[in-house]
Amino acid sequence: MTATTIFDIITGVFTIIGVFLTVVAAIGLVRLPDIYSRTHAASKSSTLGVMFVLFAAVLHVYVDERVFDARLLLGLFFVLLTAPVGGHLISRAAHAKGVPLWEKSLQDALKEDKEKGIE
Repeated sequence: MTATTIFDIITGVFTIIGVFLTVVAAIGLVRLPDIYSRTHAASKSSTLGVMFVLFAAVLHVYVDERVFDARLLLGLFFVLLTAPVGGHLISRAAHAKGVPLWEKSLQDALKEDKEKGIE
């Protein structure tokens, strides 16, 4: 096996993992019961999925064209930085507006802390 073949296999594996995680995030958005669970699925699984696909693209471009594409790494970095923060802010805004938790949810720790005066 040549080095290019090994890198092609690694790139394919990273792409398959990324697509799998993105599909899991999409299923989570459709199937999960409340906004808090949905933002968790959207921010965690899809972030990892996009990161795997972008890393596979970085590896593919570097191996095939011998070019280091910083734009792909910047995209990877900004997805890593913004997606979880966005999901957190959406959940905080929903909680501040009083969007109820799923009825089978165990507890609302943030509401309990506010009642105790802890912020």
